[in-house]
Amino acid sequence: MATLDGPRMGPAAGGPAQQLVVLLHGLGADGQDLIDLGTRWADALPHAAFVAPDAPEACDMGPYGRQWFSLQDRHPVVMATGAMAARSALDAFLDAELARLGLPGTALALAGFSQGCMMALYAGLRRAVPPAAILGYSGALLAPEQLAAEVVSRPPVLLVHGEADDIVPVQATRAAEQALRRAGIPVEALYRPGLAHGIDDAGLTAGQRWLEAAFARPTAA
Repeated sequence: MATLDGPRMGPAAGGPAQQLVVLLHGLGADGQDLIDLGTRWADALPHAAFVAPDAPEACDMGPYGRQWFSLQDRHPVVMATGAMAARSALDAFLDAELARLGLPGTALALAGFSQGCMMALYAGLRRAVPPAAILGYSGALLAPEQLAAEVVSRPPVLLVHGEADDIVPVQATRAAEQALRRAGIPVEALYRPGLAHGIDDAGLTAGQRWLEAAFARPTAA
């Protein structure tokens, strides 16, 4: 099993971290692609540590970057199998980071973009200790037909997606929103008119507020 690592930011306020935000990048990127979200959110989350692990595999669709699993075959079963394999390394990394910081699992939030969103949902909803929150940008819910049988955690989920996305169509998040509701998972969604495959200021602000609210709950303290 691969051992993950990536760039980190300590709490802006200094001192021990009280929360951990793990940022999961998309296909062909790496942890450096998302760690700057920690800079964007640091003032609002001054006691949070941020880490953006590099995915376990070299990207097989380009000359650089990493992938959580291959997307050369996008059949739903194949993608779900890939996420299942990547989950082991991700869960081990999450457990190790929480232990390093001396934090409980309830102090964890997962945020992911595109394939990283897929992993945040797949892993986060199956963790024994529910994360404080999941934040997913421009992604999809893998294996929705298995969710009812496999869901372990029901953290609050915010999904954000551009309506002009031609890489991961916005219908993926609309379907995910419905599937999460059916599974009893609290979910909200923000759809951004005209936005392609990316994150805009409105999405970043919504994500910040989502994390602030999650960490303000007593179980996430």
